[in-house]
Amino acid sequence: MTDKSILVRKYFEENKFVASNIQSFNHLLEKGLQEVIEENKEAEPTIIPHNIEKFKIRFGRITVGKPEITEADGSKRPIYPMEARLRKITYHAPIFLEVSTYINDVQRENFVTQVGKMPIMLKSKFCNLDALNREELMKFGEDPSDPGGYFIINGTERTIVNVEDLAANNFMIEEAKGGEFSGRFFAARGSYKIPHSFEKKKDGIYYMSFTRVKQMPIVIVLKALGMVKDEDIMKAISTEKSYDEMILNLYEFVDIKTQEDAIDFIARRVGAGQSKEVRMERTVDILDRYLLPNIGVDLNSRAEKAKNIGKMLKRLIDVYQGTRAPDDKDHYMNKRIRMSGDLLLDLFRVNFKVLVGDILYNFQRIIKRGKLPSIRVIIRDKLLTSRLYSAMATGEWVGGRQGVSQRMDRSNYLSMVSHLQRVASPLATSQENFDARALHCTHLGRLCPIETPEGTNIGLRKNLAMLCSLSQRADEKEVMEKLQNLGLRETI
Repeated sequence: MTDKSILVRKYFEENKFVASNIQSFNHLLEKGLQEVIEENKEAEPTIIPHNIEKFKIRFGRITVGKPEITEADGSKRPIYPMEARLRKITYHAPIFLEVSTYINDVQRENFVTQVGKMPIMLKSKFCNLDALNREELMKFGEDPSDPGGYFIINGTERTIVNVEDLAANNFMIEEAKGGEFSGRFFAARGSYKIPHSFEKKKDGIYYMSFTRVKQMPIVIVLKALGMVKDEDIMKAISTEKSYDEMILNLYEFVDIKTQEDAIDFIARRVGAGQSKEVRMERTVDILDRYLLPNIGVDLNSRAEKAKNIGKMLKRLIDVYQGTRAPDDKDHYMNKRIRMSGDLLLDLFRVNFKVLVGDILYNFQRIIKRGKLPSIRVIIRDKLLTSRLYSAMATGEWVGGRQGVSQRMDRSNYLSMVSHLQRVASPLATSQENFDARALHCTHLGRLCPIETPEGTNIGLRKNLAMLCSLSQRADEKEVMEKLQNLGLRETI
């Protein structure tokens, strides 16, 4: 057993280089698409017939079929990747969605229709090559040693490059100029990704900013969330020790005694010039929807939000007092690699909203003519398909990001494996960013310390290590249930 190559060979017999990417794509089709539908499960047109009080369109279960081709005579049959390459067509599968309409809360129609086509990753669960043995792969013209993990768009092999990004919902404290510190937090929920920042000014007051609420005293935000008593605010920050500097913050806003006063204080800063009722209502909506949306977007999550803000403030105070070191944003614990499933989910989320908007527009246009159309007729499946293809073919992604989808390098087998393992950073290549380009000790075992290009891309374009595998995002409820089964208990 002195020959280590036996272990390596055995590992690659059971695992692929691109196994994590394939898992990510499988998760997208099995769960991710349904999450997008749940976020947009109802649509209400603004223009409806006069004799109807309420009209709703509801979206239900979404499913993806197996790759198929529709010939000129209308016949459908399964398609395999080699045929897609040779005929210069896209290797895709149909997307089916359950749609129902309700008039005055009574169901009018319920049907399953095709809303578009999704490019399918080779060797994924939904690919026709899945579970084929060596002889069967050769029969369909495929290389048995080909790992898969890429797409075929208009006959061209394209890969989605993994993107390295800062972890969402992870509070980090950085050192700013002049020995000051600031806390940053990206609250992500569905299509929301809202930056929150915490800072201490020279007057000794701690402030936070999010969306249109800029530099708002944290004590005011806590009171607006219902944590009105000074004792409760101090307990939310820490029960172990007292922070004397918090007394200054509490004393500064001692006149704000009720939740309504705190909301009005924020409202006057945010919506100046409006009547009290309008600005109060808008401020409550901002606090519920845009303040820590990852925790919740309803009234019941306010107490939880206040507790979390208290915990973040405690960390910031500890850094100022020197009992805690600031965070290292280049540590790989604070990074996440977004694979093809995550990136395609972003693309699908934006384009599904476009499809819903198009359905509502066509519906309202026909209503103006005095007719009540069937929703089945006005769904344009080519809209979603063409937008997905366009992004995959050009590499221009949502959010203005470019080069996400690239033509796969087929110079030789190693260059293909290298391209499938690539990790790109969203940082601009024209800026110095020395710390981001440097090799961090946490890269070892995860990223290759040697393979990076020279020139402006050095350190920003990396490659996964050969034996590196990436875990998928865990479901929070499942994790909490497992921890509770192991004996985790909530403390008051």
